[in-house]
Amino acid sequence: MTEKSYIDNFEANYPEILENIKKSAEASGRRAEDITLLAATKTVPVEAINYAIGRGITHIGENRVQEFLSKEADLSPNVHRHFIGHLQSNKAKDIVGRVEMIESVHSIKLASLIGGLSVQRGITTDILLEVNIGREENKSGFLKEELDEAIARISEIEGIRLKGLMAIPPVCGTKQEIIPYFEEMYKLFIDNRAKKIDNVNMECLSMGMSSDYAEAIMYGSNIVRIGTSLFGKRNYNI
Repeated sequence: MTEKSYIDNFEANYPEILENIKKSAEASGRRAEDITLLAATKTVPVEAINYAIGRGITHIGENRVQEFLSKEADLSPNVHRHFIGHLQSNKAKDIVGRVEMIESVHSIKLASLIGGLSVQRGITTDILLEVNIGREENKSGFLKEELDEAIARISEIEGIRLKGLMAIPPVCGTKQEIIPYFEEMYKLFIDNRAKKIDNVNMECLSMGMSSDYAEAIMYGSNIVRIGTSLFGKRNYNI
């Protein structure tokens, strides 16, 4: 896909996505401003990303460390940068301090590593804990019964600030089938927010992507990660 194609797709899709977010937010008793549209920019050229930022995108998320690093110098400074992909321990040193939030912290070991690197660099890194809400063997993340201990231990790690939860539910045949996963995530989010643990500020529930963001918002998400519906179908093999 050419750079122009990404931009053309964005122009065609962005207004509709904003309207869908607004409708879902209002249906859930919130405002559109309460929902963060995070543009998932995997494989999207930096020129198209900067165009989207110029049109109002305030948050972007990259899945691959090397791809992010290749774009970083040319990215508009007027955007919040998140890492949303699976982060390998040996790549943590390359991303800590370069993004504002790492949404995909899937283990206490990784949280500790991010914390240690952050302390070395004189910063505090915001993180979300990834929850394997569908109990899928091929996915990383905490099982729901592991969350209490994980949160308690991670809250004591210097250099990080736990800001909420993230999940990617299983692929479902219908949108109705995915709703119980969103409901379960929202309950985990609310239950842990009510505990008021030091160094834990449960503000963010990141769930919902191109195919299900409207439903995710209806069931409590306040960060939706949208790529394909925004920029068009992409070649994920590059």
